[in-house]
Order: sequence, then structure tokens, then C-alpha cells
Amino acid sequence: MKIHALICTRDKNLNPITKKLVSYLSSISINVKLLVGQESIFEGYKKGFAKCHPDPNDIFILCHDDIEIKMKPQHFIACLSRVLGKEVGFAGPAGTTFLGPNAVWWDEQPWRDGLHRGQVFHIKEEKEYSTDYGPFGPVVVLDGLFLAAKADVLSQIGLSKPDYFEGDWDFYDIHYTSEAFKSGLTNITVPIKMLHHSSGSLVGRDSWHKNREAFIANNTLPLTC
Repeated sequence: MKIHALICTRDKNLNPITKKLVSYLSSISINVKLLVGQESIFEGYKKGFAKCHPDPNDIFILCHDDIEIKMKPQHFIACLSRVLGKEVGFAGPAGTTFLGPNAVWWDEQPWRDGLHRGQVFHIKEEKEYSTDYGPFGPVVVLDGLFLAAKADVLSQIGLSKPDYFEGDWDFYDIHYTSEAFKSGLTNITVPIKMLHHSSGSLVGRDSWHKNREAFIANNTLPLTC
């Protein structure tokens, strides 16, 4: 079994955060594929996956280029290896047990109702703080800052952009993880300590809203577990 990481990034001149991420992953013999200047995250992941010529049991990490994994490497590897069993689709640090009619996983009301799962660290004014969504466990969908799955899962659900999506960079995480869930696999949040150097401001762009509306029109919601 090998572990591969597919990371889309805009520029071959990597910023310090991305360099640190690549160094961390490479230091523990993870095969890192930087997908530079891609026109679509869907096609980037699809091409990167194919270039790895994976064995079905290989583990793939699909992640943002602005994260830090802040745990001992051996614990990180052990966590992924332990959780990605036969019946598991995707694993990651944050998600929800309820994807409502608006298809926004981090919606405030389900959060207040205790339906979200996981934890992600963020940074503000050079201070780290924890965003606690809820206890770790099974979810219907996961956030795309970090997704891990076996190669056979990625082959099963497919990495291509759905025909009904207009935007090339949005809602891939909800599409991928909901497809795994609907196929009968269990998605799960796991305690990987992760610092995300982003506030998610791109959510406001038109392509995010268009893909969200297209997802709602082409899927039966809500999804619950």
C-alpha cells in the first residue's frame, strides 16, 4: 500500500505554507503530486490520480495547499491506515450528519443542533484557535480542505466534474463525499489536527452559488445519517 497526496496549487513558486505541507508529507514517504495551474479541480484530481497508476488499496489524500498538519507523522499515518477500512468512503477532519435542502454543510442551525462533526484549527492575528464542530464520527459529507480515501473508492465514484456543474472549482467535496455516502459507504471525521490558513471567503463567488444550486436541483435532499 502506498499513500499519495494530490494538491492543486496556482503557481509553481510555492508559498511557505505549501512548501511546509509538501515537506511534511514527503518526509514520511507520501508521494506528493503538485497539480499546478489546473483549469478545474475535478480534472486536476482525475489526471493526478491516473498518473499514480494506483493499486486499489492505495490511500489518496486530496487537500488544499494552505493547510498544516500538526501531529506526529507516525500518528498521522496510523490514523489514516486505521480508519480507511472496507466500508469507509472518505475520511477528513470536518463534516456533517445532516446536509439540508440548502446543501450548505456548515449551516449554522444544524451546528447549533449538534449535527456537525470534527475540528479544524484556524489562525487570526497570528493566534491559533479551534473551530469545534462536534464529536468525531460518521457523516454524510465532508469539507474539502482535506479528504482521504482508498483508490478503489475514487475509482468507484469517479473524479470527473458532473455535467450539471458550471463552475470548475466548487462543490467537488460535497459531490464526491455524497456519492460515496449514497453508494452505501461510511464517511467519517477523524482527529487529524489541522491548521487551515483560510477563512473560506471564496464561498461568496458566483460559481460556488451556481454549483450549489445545480447540486440541489440534481440531488435528493436532505441527506442524513
